[in-house]
Amino acid sequence: MTEFGYFKGIKTAFRCSGQGRDVILLHGWGQNMQMMSAAENYLNQYFRVWNLDFPGFGESDEPDAAWGVSDYEDFLDDFIRVNGISEVILIGHSFGCRAAIRYAADHPDTVRKMCLTGAAGIRPKQTAEMKLRTKAYKAGKWFLKATGQNKKLEELQNRSGSADYRNARGVMRETFVKVVNDDVTPVLKDVRCPVLLVWGSEDTAAPLWMGQMMEKEMPDAGLAVFEGDDHFAYWHQPDRFNRVLDIFLKEDKTC
Repeated sequence: MTEFGYFKGIKTAFRCSGQGRDVILLHGWGQNMQMMSAAENYLNQYFRVWNLDFPGFGESDEPDAAWGVSDYEDFLDDFIRVNGISEVILIGHSFGCRAAIRYAADHPDTVRKMCLTGAAGIRPKQTAEMKLRTKAYKAGKWFLKATGQNKKLEELQNRSGSADYRNARGVMRETFVKVVNDDVTPVLKDVRCPVLLVWGSEDTAAPLWMGQMMEKEMPDAGLAVFEGDDHFAYWHQPDRFNRVLDIFLKEDKTC
């Protein structure tokens, strides 16, 4: 059953089920807790599982102003503190991994383990062509804003960027820009807990090389690759994903 609580001042939808060690499920950008339901329904046989809608998604309210990853980290910290959670196991997908990584790096005594699938957070180096396109876009955006051509400005923004950017509106579009510009690379070395990385070999949103880099930079990480699958490998192959989790979390089960 969905419950509601206030964390970092935001009305937040979440579910809590099962008993045992605490597991928090963190969905990706543009998603909601339903995307983590297969893992929730399996894990709550052995753990107390918290499945939530991040602020701005699902049934949770949007923040009043644009948030960055640090704000989502603070939100997660408040959620953990208010619910009296300790030695938490974090399981995240894509955007959810950004908050998980930063939280684990800053709270090494609170995070017991992490599983990150299709983890976002590493900014790829821009090519000269990409830099030129970015400059042209910013110049066009500045000109249209300065001359009050709001309709054309909206058209330019809707033509540019990723589908996630185009689908976002209002404060969540500004939030998206802040989030994607955050690079977790410098803090990977500070993630001390055991980490399971699960990746689709054909992931184009967070390419496999990012998973390989995280495995290399994190002190205690291992990478499992789902050949032929994409950014949503955990969703397409829930039974396989749960079996991998089973091995990783075997010693943490209550029964």
